[in-house]
Amino acid sequence: MTNWTVADLEDWDARIRERVGAFGLDCFRQEFELCDYQAMLGYMAYHGMPSHYPHWSYGKAYEKTRTLYDYGVTGLPYELVINSDPCLAYLMTDNSLCLQILTIAHVYGHNDFFKNNFTFASATNAGETIGSFKARADRVRRYIEDPSIGDERVEQVFDAAHALAFCISTADAVAKHIAPRRERPEPAVVADPFADLHKPLEIEEPQESFPEEPTADILAFIRDHHPQMEVWERDLLDIVDAEARYFLPQIETKIMNEGWASYWHHRILESLPLPHDVQLEFMVRHNQVVCPHPGSLNPYHLGFVLWHKIAERHGEDAIWAVRETDRDASFLRRFLDAETMRELDLFSYEPRGDKLVVSEVSDEDHWEDVKRKLIAQVGGGTNPVIRITDADFNRRRELYLCHDHDGRDLHLGYAERTLQHLHALWGRRVLLETRVNGKVTRLAYDEDGFDARLVV
Repeated sequence: MTNWTVADLEDWDARIRERVGAFGLDCFRQEFELCDYQAMLGYMAYHGMPSHYPHWSYGKAYEKTRTLYDYGVTGLPYELVINSDPCLAYLMTDNSLCLQILTIAHVYGHNDFFKNNFTFASATNAGETIGSFKARADRVRRYIEDPSIGDERVEQVFDAAHALAFCISTADAVAKHIAPRRERPEPAVVADPFADLHKPLEIEEPQESFPEEPTADILAFIRDHHPQMEVWERDLLDIVDAEARYFLPQIETKIMNEGWASYWHHRILESLPLPHDVQLEFMVRHNQVVCPHPGSLNPYHLGFVLWHKIAERHGEDAIWAVRETDRDASFLRRFLDAETMRELDLFSYEPRGDKLVVSEVSDEDHWEDVKRKLIAQVGGGTNPVIRITDADFNRRRELYLCHDHDGRDLHLGYAERTLQHLHALWGRRVLLETRVNGKVTRLAYDEDGFDARLVV
């Protein structure tokens, strides 16, 4: 049983909002919704969105999470927060009063970060978030219900598009936010996709190099330049591409965002006169949130420590500027120093045979190498950067791509499946140039399947 009422939550929300204003946090209007664990499982499966287009993968995610939760293998988040205006957050009805208070304060930290960090401000329109997701879901359902299309064809496009959704160069995306080089062309989707669902786009045959510059925006390129793709298929690609770009800032700022929210829930609740029992539970819960995780990196812990370090070393005014101008890669590059790395016992490891062994520790000689490897693994750094360099290879409309190799080889199994999905969308042979064990290799996928050959 819970030890609170809705009136209690409203009272604590008012107290926390007063501290939010006093500390200078700048938030969207905040709304909270109470939900039970079953609803929370559903929101998790649909990435927290209250309205989302249907696809079998979300049902699979729900069943997996529910099974793990039922068997006690995994827990549920205290809350889910949506980057929208007004900002929407879900509170679990089974949580104690202390957890609700901590969560409410934590949510306001996220809210402030969403509103003010440059990656969110330039990549998303928070005021249109809920309406945009609902409009996309309505369009998808109309395609599913259309007898000339149906759910099977919609799922086939989504299966391929989901596999390619984050084939986006995050470095390029950030560069566009800071200093746009040129206007991005309007998508090829017509204003009313239901006007003529099966009309292909008229695209002129390329006369010269196509594209003019290599592009890592693979889904957007296919949407805009596929010569036979029908209008409804282009719209589905546009939907997946738009939602990937909505979630990209959250991927790029996970450490900063969670650390910022933890930093502020701690400061806010430390400034409030909490009842004795709530204070004791808060100390336990807070430490559970920001404690290090043996064998893995806890973004709450690392972010919480670094925000405190910045405030201590550079003054509190500095944290506001950093909150606006950085993402995880630059955040770690600027503020994670040798002293902090040794304090946090950060190290790198690598596989040797069937075991994982420590390869480097954060001592005087190796801390920079450990830091470099860490930065390469945050945000979109875990995704390889692959660019389309020629969309008319061999003058046969074959698609040629190049991998920006950074010392990490592609997993050939994943590469095969990704090329298979890319071939399904493009409809012609696709080729990918990369390096495997230091040797230039060309991977290809066509009607006969997958092929990998060294380039002599």
